[in-house]
Amino acid sequence: MNVSDNYRNAWESYWRETSDTRGEAIWDADPSLTAAPHSELLLPYADAKRTIVDLGCGNGTQTHYLATRFTHAVGVDLSHAAVEHARRAAHTENVEFQQLDLTDGDAVAALHERLGDSNVYMRAVIHQSEPAARPVVAAAVARLIGTEGRAFVVELTSASRDVLVHAAAGPAGPPPKLQRVFQYGLKPASADDDEIPRLLAEAGLTVLADGETTLPQTEYLPDGTRIDLPARWFVLAGA
Repeated sequence: MNVSDNYRNAWESYWRETSDTRGEAIWDADPSLTAAPHSELLLPYADAKRTIVDLGCGNGTQTHYLATRFTHAVGVDLSHAAVEHARRAAHTENVEFQQLDLTDGDAVAALHERLGDSNVYMRAVIHQSEPAARPVVAAAVARLIGTEGRAFVVELTSASRDVLVHAAAGPAGPPPKLQRVFQYGLKPASADDDEIPRLLAEAGLTVLADGETTLPQTEYLPDGTRIDLPARWFVLAGA
């Protein structure tokens, strides 16, 4: 299967109309709050000499950090515009970016063929994917790690919806960065809490470790409180 044109166009439009300024996207948090602690959770289980593939890399902020912890990092995103953002920011030889639809099985297989069994980093992709695409995204993780790679997957929980509703309910409406998410029809935290672990299991992935966390955003409430979205993380191995 492939994602719908509406979904693809929503992401393409969002990234095309986003500047290169760090943090303009609400999820473009500093790696010290995201990829850095996530790497500490993954590395006890993963071979840092293997390539790590950042699925849904956006403008590449986390990918660039991952390239400092792993021998090689590849960032992939559905949006061509996002990949162009990431390439403009690239400054080291061991990081690369390419456009990839995770629901395109042939393209995912070709990437695995080129890289071999790899590590995977995926931050908040399944929860906002179209429902029919979610099992295919989980299967893409399994395909890329094969038997030797390991994956770190972190997804928003249903409690994030309450945080977002609260953030949008102020007298002035949603803060600007959150308003942009709604403007483009993107749907954060739309997966149920039991759906993510079920999809991972159905894809043949084994949970080596998991826990609760939050995903810090780059937007703040009027009182100065940063928006942090409740999430659950998994370290995964293949069959």
